[in-house]
Amino acid sequence: MTPQELDIKLKTLPDNPGIYQYFDKNGDILYVGKAKNIKKRVASYFTKNHDNGKTIILVRKIADIRYIVVKTELDALLLENNLIKKYKPRYNIQLKDDKTYPWICIKKEPFPRIFSTRRVIKDGSKYFGPYPSGRVMHTLLQLFKELFPLRTCNLDLRPAKIEEGRYKVCLEYHIGNCKGPCVANQSEKEYDENIQQIESILRGNIRVATTHIRNKMLNFANNHQFEEAQLMKEKLHALENFQTKSTVVSPTVGEVDVITMVEDDKNAFVNYLVIKNGLIIHGMTSEIQKKLDESDDEILSYSLLEFRERFNSTSKEVLLEQKVGFELPGLNLFVPQKGDKKQLVELSKRNATYYRLERYKNDKIKNPEVHTDRVLNQLKTDLRLRELPVHIECFDNSNIQGTNAVAACVVFKNAKPSKKDYRHFNIKTVVGPDDFASMEEVITRRYSRLLAENQPLPQLIVIDGGKGQLSSALGALEKIGLRGKVAIIGIAKRLEEIFFPGDSIPIYLDKRSESLKVIQQMRNEAHRFGITHHRAKRSKNAFTSELNQIPGIGPKTFETLMKQFKSLSKIKAADEPSLSAIIGQAKAKIVRGYFDKQA
Repeated sequence: MTPQELDIKLKTLPDNPGIYQYFDKNGDILYVGKAKNIKKRVASYFTKNHDNGKTIILVRKIADIRYIVVKTELDALLLENNLIKKYKPRYNIQLKDDKTYPWICIKKEPFPRIFSTRRVIKDGSKYFGPYPSGRVMHTLLQLFKELFPLRTCNLDLRPAKIEEGRYKVCLEYHIGNCKGPCVANQSEKEYDENIQQIESILRGNIRVATTHIRNKMLNFANNHQFEEAQLMKEKLHALENFQTKSTVVSPTVGEVDVITMVEDDKNAFVNYLVIKNGLIIHGMTSEIQKKLDESDDEILSYSLLEFRERFNSTSKEVLLEQKVGFELPGLNLFVPQKGDKKQLVELSKRNATYYRLERYKNDKIKNPEVHTDRVLNQLKTDLRLRELPVHIECFDNSNIQGTNAVAACVVFKNAKPSKKDYRHFNIKTVVGPDDFASMEEVITRRYSRLLAENQPLPQLIVIDGGKGQLSSALGALEKIGLRGKVAIIGIAKRLEEIFFPGDSIPIYLDKRSESLKVIQQMRNEAHRFGITHHRAKRSKNAFTSELNQIPGIGPKTFETLMKQFKSLSKIKAADEPSLSAIIGQAKAKIVRGYFDKQA
């Protein structure tokens, strides 16, 4: 499309709500979008500077633009959803799960069969589902088998066929799982009553089914049919036991849907729950791969319509974690602040979070490179970095009341420790316990040397400490001309606060986020590495200071004794002849005399 053709096309677009479609030069559909105002929305693709690389590529490929005008924004949303499912454009988000989930089918036929299927056929049969968990579906089918005698055969049980008397009862009849409708031992009315109870349970209305069974139990008891009453009692117990296991909130919560989302740079994880009478009758989490840096509203609106259609939801209320910028006529989009509905939203959010963590763990095992790339991108987003933090360095100080002051620098590359690049520092210019001055000295020495040796600088520096240590490190970077050229943050231990230069208010990362885990791992590793060096230096100083107090014994004698005895305690325990054999009688007498006097 030439600039002149594009200009004409943009000027002739309508100012109405609707959908727009982008096509490439081969006539293949690239993208379907919705808009309150088609003209303004389409023009924004060609007049704005886009940060997202995929959007830039999409705009370059557009060779034709088509649109469909509708009456309302809701019509545009529904039409967009249908076109995305039909054409699956390359640049539109899609629910990533490509499984065919199972359904429970109540077949449209005399004496309906109930079974699981993965094919939904429009033949008048009733389908309930889909069930992301096959275990839940089979639990329901087993419950129905225990509660109601249902046929499992595929015989044609039209009245005329039964009257012909061509059928015989099977094993299921003899073991009590079927009442033999094939030989007219059960009426169609009685059988259909059971089917109605099953439909009520599948729709989440356990109360209707329990009331019906309880009434039958009482009627049998009143008519002195105690065996039948006992059978109804057992069925009632099974049904109430199923309800107890399924209840997650107060039964006062009516018919609602719940939708929440967690996300990273490339993917969104959307959890959807269908609640009826306090029971979760459906629950599912799907991964959505972002294509054009879609907003939360775009992802949620697309997902909500997709899930409601998939689960045949008829609820009039949808619970969300926060307010959204879209409306759906006939639906109350509600953000609960407390109570049972708030608990449902939190439950949904936990499910989405756990699903994301599970996917990340699987990625880490199956494809470590993809996992590393995702972690680095998450760090870049969470810490507001300009580039991927492939190389990160973390600093920590160690001292006891200002003595034996040391510092540690640990290096992470691709979010993993690079131990060969670790460095420790003995503090040289600072007297007394001054962490701020010590940090300034270490940062100055480390990066002055990297610059002098023309070594690569890190993309991120992490300082173990709060605003004070961060300010000292910033001062050091400014002295050597690196302030603003290398990103730097501080982490305070008590509340895991992340401080940024020039910002007095810290941020708090999600406790389960991989970004925080990487930062904590670096901080802990720097602390461990620094403490190890500090202890070694303190021990050496303690040993050296005691030997220096022995007159007439020099460093070479100390070295000779250490090679033989390995430790100060063994030297103290050695008798004079043993010492004489190594350093001579005169020096042995001096050393032994000193330690005897000390004792």
